[in-house]
Amino acid sequence: MKVGFIGLGNVGGKLAGSLQRNGFELWVRDLDAAAARPFLEAGARWAESPAEMAAAVDLVVTCLPSPAASAAVMEADDGVLAGLEAGTIWAEMSTTDSEEVRRLGALVAARGGEPMDCPVSGGCHRAATGNISIFVGAERATFERALPAISAMGRDILHVGPLGAASVLKVVTNYLASVHLAALGEAMMVARQAGMDLNTTFEAIRISSGNSFVHETESQVILNGSRNINFTMDLVVKDMSLFDGLAERAGVPCEIAPLVLEIFKDGQARYGERAWSPGIVRRLEEACGAELSAPGFPAEIVDDGPEVPGAEVVVRRGG
Repeated sequence: MKVGFIGLGNVGGKLAGSLQRNGFELWVRDLDAAAARPFLEAGARWAESPAEMAAAVDLVVTCLPSPAASAAVMEADDGVLAGLEAGTIWAEMSTTDSEEVRRLGALVAARGGEPMDCPVSGGCHRAATGNISIFVGAERATFERALPAISAMGRDILHVGPLGAASVLKVVTNYLASVHLAALGEAMMVARQAGMDLNTTFEAIRISSGNSFVHETESQVILNGSRNINFTMDLVVKDMSLFDGLAERAGVPCEIAPLVLEIFKDGQARYGERAWSPGIVRRLEEACGAELSAPGFPAEIVDDGPEVPGAEVVVRRGG
């Protein structure tokens, strides 16, 4: 299978790296040509345009920062749709709006292509090792055809239903992660101000009913002072806004979501769009005149997940 990958950013670059490590013939493209250099040096081919790539591969992946960016790559005069051939799979791995992915998917299908949305969840550190989770929304036959490539990029692979279903669930899970990040800042600050040691607090949360994936990863980068989770304030605001739109269309009167969105908008205004998202705790640190840090915390995230190649791929065919 020949695979084209458009978007070699924090997540996309690591997913493309997993494809290359696992022996796929890889074509790459990014607005920053320097991001493609390591792949080209390892034998990948450069596509002069998305159209050229789409005409050359069996599967073209887009992993881009916004729905608008994906639309531009797909619909430009030299975009993916211009070069797409019958039978070629388009895999949208961006976090995007479900209605938008269905709209673009209809254009792909009209050209004889096969659309699927397959966003990832688990963080950049897991994307780098091929241990990330992937939701897939697609026809079953398309899912089966793409599975070898999807399996090279992730471990827990869940077929969730038709096109667009994966994007719904990705937005839902990112909403929950954002809520828990904001709540963790408050929980740890309350514990600190109540006289608790933060190393002890971390461990108590980890072994309790309050634990979560967000705590086991992002609390570490908060307490070690790096605040670097390779995810930025503007992306949280984008994802929270997507959830807000999804809830509105579904007629759900959310109460927590608007508050958390405003918290991150405030953090973005204070610290910058590209500030790391765990830096949202600075709002509490400034309000309390106290720092959330724990001496001796590891400089990098400790994650015991298996690496790929060599990891068992767990595939669940839902939907």
